[in-house]
Amino acid sequence: MPMPGYVFRDGQPIPDSELKEQQDGHLGASRVSTSASSAMNTPTSSATDGDHPTDSHALANADHGEKGAAQVNEHETIKNLGWNEHPTNVPDLVGGLENEELWTLIRRYNKQMYHVKATKAPLLGGLDLNIADEDEFSPDKLRANVERLYMTVIIGLMGFGKHIARLRSWREPRRTGAFAAVYIVAWILNLLIPTFFTILVVLIVYPPSRPILFPPAPLALVDSSTGGVQSPKAGVLGSHDSATGAPEKHKGEAVEQEASNFVTGIGSIALSSATGKHEQGDPDNDPLNKSVPDPTHLAMRGADAKTSAQGGTPSEHHDKTKQPMEDAMWGKMRPVMHVIGDISDGWERFGNALSPTAPFPKERPRLILAAAVLPGVLVSLLTTSAMFMKVTTFGVGAGFFSDPLIWRGLDWLNRTYPDWQKLLEIRNSILKGVPTNAQLTITLLRIGEANKAPLPPPPSSDEPPPNHPKALHGDDVALDASHDEIQAAIHEDPAEKEAAEVAAATAAGAEEKPKHRHGQHILNFFKGTTKTGVETKLGVDKVRAIVGSTHAKNHLGVLPKAEEIVPQGPVDFKGRYKGHKGWINLSTAATIPCVSWSKASSDGTGLAVEHTIDKHEKHVAFKVPIQDIQELKKVGGLGWKAKIVVGWATGKTVADGLEIVDKGGNVWKLTAIQDRDELFNRLIAIGGQKWESW
Repeated sequence: MPMPGYVFRDGQPIPDSELKEQQDGHLGASRVSTSASSAMNTPTSSATDGDHPTDSHALANADHGEKGAAQVNEHETIKNLGWNEHPTNVPDLVGGLENEELWTLIRRYNKQMYHVKATKAPLLGGLDLNIADEDEFSPDKLRANVERLYMTVIIGLMGFGKHIARLRSWREPRRTGAFAAVYIVAWILNLLIPTFFTILVVLIVYPPSRPILFPPAPLALVDSSTGGVQSPKAGVLGSHDSATGAPEKHKGEAVEQEASNFVTGIGSIALSSATGKHEQGDPDNDPLNKSVPDPTHLAMRGADAKTSAQGGTPSEHHDKTKQPMEDAMWGKMRPVMHVIGDISDGWERFGNALSPTAPFPKERPRLILAAAVLPGVLVSLLTTSAMFMKVTTFGVGAGFFSDPLIWRGLDWLNRTYPDWQKLLEIRNSILKGVPTNAQLTITLLRIGEANKAPLPPPPSSDEPPPNHPKALHGDDVALDASHDEIQAAIHEDPAEKEAAEVAAATAAGAEEKPKHRHGQHILNFFKGTTKTGVETKLGVDKVRAIVGSTHAKNHLGVLPKAEEIVPQGPVDFKGRYKGHKGWINLSTAATIPCVSWSKASSDGTGLAVEHTIDKHEKHVAFKVPIQDIQELKKVGGLGWKAKIVVGWATGKTVADGLEIVDKGGNVWKLTAIQDRDELFNRLIAIGGQKWESW
């Protein structure tokens, strides 16, 4: 592989005659524009802010003060900044942002984005990639939203709760004493509320005050009950921002794994409740019960089995409430998912306003927030307790008895200002222009594309994380504890580790080994049978694909062999079109940036041995100008049920696909893409579209 900084051509030039022929046949010649919308990808473009459809596009093309490798434009061809390289060989990509933090953003963005559509609707907040009101519901998307809720809101509230525990414990007497003194003085002078708002304004406007008032400490190292030092639940302090302190290979992975286990735990509890799991009532040492697997993964069937066992009739023919209740529950899931997403979005926006990330402005969001809080200081200074009660009780009475007036007022607002409710949303008012993490990520991706330097994907490996404590610096721990206490807490106790291993070995030896092996043999038998069935089915699909079956063609290559997994990107991505092996090429060096599929990669490798442009072009199945892409949708290589079965039986990763829809409604479905997320990210960041998340 080339070393970082290596420059190469990103695809053959597209002859104008062929591009026009492509447009006339599929897209219509009038849809292609070489003006401002596509000029954003040309480094020499000197477009002003008015030429960019969103604030994100404008920031991506701006001249940044502090620059990383992805913000320096030196070439007209794509620059490889370390795709498929070891993280230590990748230069600093974005100025003011560590690579580990950047990769954390991209990794979580990949889990959040499934389906985007280009929109022409005006953006009230100036940023695209907002969640559509008609966003489609799926359990996997709900899971992603709940995981995001854990990583943002729940972890944030846990940190706040542990700060309160530290203050109340008096283990940091100087800090707690200072807080207590300020509280007592404010209470005596009847200035508690003004003092609270004043401190809030200081925390917003002056970031250095935050570590002074609330010194940082690893989340897993603080006992939420006593406020003192505790040994992390993982046994070792391998990460600073996770609740368990579990080790991680890259920053943020421990919290992401916790979020996944959090959702899995909720699901396990819900399914156990649906099936009537009650282990306390099971007979002791029942050999049959031990040999049967836990059926909680079959929620509805398990619930039906419980009903039958109790003498009931689970059939829908007898239970008229079953289908209506299921429909009602699923119908309410989309609003629930939206509420969870909105809460997480709001939390991320406040976080990015208080601690902005380049290239977004640093001072403006904080000043706007402080200006919104400042009236609270003035009002609280001029308002007595009696006045506050009078105003509150008047508001309660007015709200209770003025219903007809309220409805007439709302009706007038809806007629006069149809979007007044959206204008009052915090994303369009005090947090206008402040991004969510997804909007921040797409802006960073656009920066790389604007400078012909696509951001490398997050590193990954199959090796487990190291089981040793993460290095602690003086600024990381502000706990009033001795060095020995902290070291004892963050390191795994050898005696406890040995005792746990002995106890586990003793417990394993005490079980009835023949019965345990018997159950395992049964499980392995079914697993082997399933694996054989999967391989047989995929083998049959190869034959069916030859005779023209579309579904069979889409299944080809979904389980890539080890020798088929090769380094890819940033220009060429291995994938299939209509079942045929080939390469997806992103050509941004041409007059009009395009995505195409051919049987050969753009540098002449693969199946093509011809070296001339004309012969190479014969292998191109389609070209789509990137500016004409209307919709991008991630699709699974297999259905979700088949994917679970295949993953369990074979232990392999399924290569998924991508659907590209152009303005003419033409759908181009690419399958068996090993680096699907990386291709999706490049396609969404290159063009000038305003995207909406579905």
